[in-house]
Amino acid sequence: MPETTLDGPALPGVADVEAASRRLAGVAHRTPVLTSRTADALTGARLFFKAENLQRGGSFKFRGAYNAISALPEAVRARGVLAFSSGNHAQAIALASRLLGVPAVIVMPEDAPAVKVEATRGYGAEVVSYDRYSQDREALGREIAQARNLTLIPPYDHPDVIAGQGTLALELIEETGPLDMLVACLGGGGQLSGCALAATARSPGIAVYGVEPEAGDDGRRSFREGRIVTIPVPRTIADGAQTTYLGRLTFPVIRERVTDIVTVSDAELVETMRFFAARMKLVVEPTGCLAAAAVLHGKLDVRGKRVGIVISGGNVDIAAFARLVG
Repeated sequence: MPETTLDGPALPGVADVEAASRRLAGVAHRTPVLTSRTADALTGARLFFKAENLQRGGSFKFRGAYNAISALPEAVRARGVLAFSSGNHAQAIALASRLLGVPAVIVMPEDAPAVKVEATRGYGAEVVSYDRYSQDREALGREIAQARNLTLIPPYDHPDVIAGQGTLALELIEETGPLDMLVACLGGGGQLSGCALAATARSPGIAVYGVEPEAGDDGRRSFREGRIVTIPVPRTIADGAQTTYLGRLTFPVIRERVTDIVTVSDAELVETMRFFAARMKLVVEPTGCLAAAAVLHGKLDVRGKRVGIVISGGNVDIAAFARLVG
């Protein structure tokens, strides 16, 4: 059962990740773990890439979304759900809702990638637009949810979302065996906290690292200062990591189970996108490159180690992809 913190919110535990794995069995893709001799040679390590860009909905977010909605009582599901997201959580909630027969409303920024907005609508969700630089998406989401009696499922600060995201680390370690390091992408902390829960339980002694964009280093600052630091909306091509603070649930897990948090530049993300396209024949969105960029650009010392790396998503507009990597 989730543990309760002194402040009140319930924190998920390893048992919740395992329960999520059972809910997702046969629904979520068990995404491949890929390797690259070129990447190994560049880093002096043995790298294992968990390809969540090949997950349903195009990102790891499907895991948390489906787990959270399927865990709701049937009567609650019937009323519908609401989420706010720049794209991947939006698509994941929309797809999971369609599979479970649940109405969904998604609050998305006006400048969200068109491919993500189109996919969200394509899965059958209603999209409500807002200006991410002048409007508070959480306040807007709560207002709509209350007015329409919908259940709000936030993109990261939710115990069932965190537990669902952690299932990718369970799968990774089941396939690779014990790892020395796990490197995950960091926005609001759902992926990093869930993976840290699973990895530290399944691979004792593992060092878990989070990676966020240089322009949005609230996670690193929070980790260093021991408190949740809030920043303005960062301007970065990693749209999935344009969060302004870590969650009340994600932060304590990260603080307890993560070794460190590092950052990468937008230029390094573009170079990593090129590497994936040229060397591994993968289309990866900028946010999905965060963890790999830190390893490939020497932000972490991985020499001689077995390292798991999360590729978090591949939902990028093709024209934008061509412009960035061309």
